[in-house]
Amino acid sequence: MKNRIAIYGAYGHTGKFIVSELYRQGYKNLILSGRDQEKLVLLNQEYPDLKIQAASIHDPKTLDDAFSGAEIIINCAGPYLDTAEPIIKSALRLGSHYIDLTAEQKPVLDIFEQFSEQAKNDKILIIPASAFYGGLADLLSTALTHDWNQIDEINVYIGLDSWHPTKGTRLTGDRNHYKRLTFKDNRLQELEASPSQEWDFKSPIGIKEVVALPLSEIITISRHLNVSSVNTYLSQNSLNDLRNDDTPEPKAVDSKNRSSQQFCVDVVATKDNQIRIITAQGQDIYAVTAPLVVEGINRILSGRVKKTGVTTMGEVYDAADFLQALDEDDIEISAIKESQLN
Repeated sequence: MKNRIAIYGAYGHTGKFIVSELYRQGYKNLILSGRDQEKLVLLNQEYPDLKIQAASIHDPKTLDDAFSGAEIIINCAGPYLDTAEPIIKSALRLGSHYIDLTAEQKPVLDIFEQFSEQAKNDKILIIPASAFYGGLADLLSTALTHDWNQIDEINVYIGLDSWHPTKGTRLTGDRNHYKRLTFKDNRLQELEASPSQEWDFKSPIGIKEVVALPLSEIITISRHLNVSSVNTYLSQNSLNDLRNDDTPEPKAVDSKNRSSQQFCVDVVATKDNQIRIITAQGQDIYAVTAPLVVEGINRILSGRVKKTGVTTMGEVYDAADFLQALDEDDIEISAIKESQLN
């Protein structure tokens, strides 16, 4: 059982990045799983030494059989509104830790509500939203405010030079009909319409029009940081790409199979008259999820976690140390800049 990791949705776009990164870092005791046996067989041709096992979220026994002996289960198969609950239930039955990549808010809320007590009692880790959306902003916000016991506001600005969505992103968008929530006045509430604004991202993104678009980081950050308000803003150009049915899927341009997409995430925190900012820059929002997930796995397996139960990346890991451990070729993290509000 030692270090055995199961990846559900292993043949999906982001799943393949995660399998590749695990394999590159020496994890060879992997279980590749998902709904489609034919796609698993194709993936197995790239990794003939790895085990494959198809499983259905509608058949608990197939999930348990696929994940048997796994120390950690990574759920890469959206929409998480459908997949999170059955796979978490399997993880709890088997005594396995669980990680997923959801950008959706509703599954994260449901996971905290449904599974917190059992996961804590069983000393199982359940970490939703461990991806570019959700996890990265949570880590950045936690590192940025590590010595503040109270925070007035955290604003997350996400700039993409383009967004070529995967089939999975489009399926999730079609499935997710829930109202978006923001965190204001110390509570979650429905997002109200607001005008767009401009934000100056660093080169190569530059100045972009941004719009309020709260994702899973609103839930994860507000669960454990003492903050009054959390907002997320996404560059309008990337949203236009996402909403255009003719926008093609990502196309690999380098040896890591990354697309040419560039991203910049600025997190700005304020407390009284102090303001701090931290920035993360890199290439390909889907690809960068892999080093985030695998660094988390390294820490779980080496015991470098702060708690068990349902939790978030910012809460369960040493956020600053985690960010410093990432390879600059995957993601570049700036030093924290601090100034006074006028």
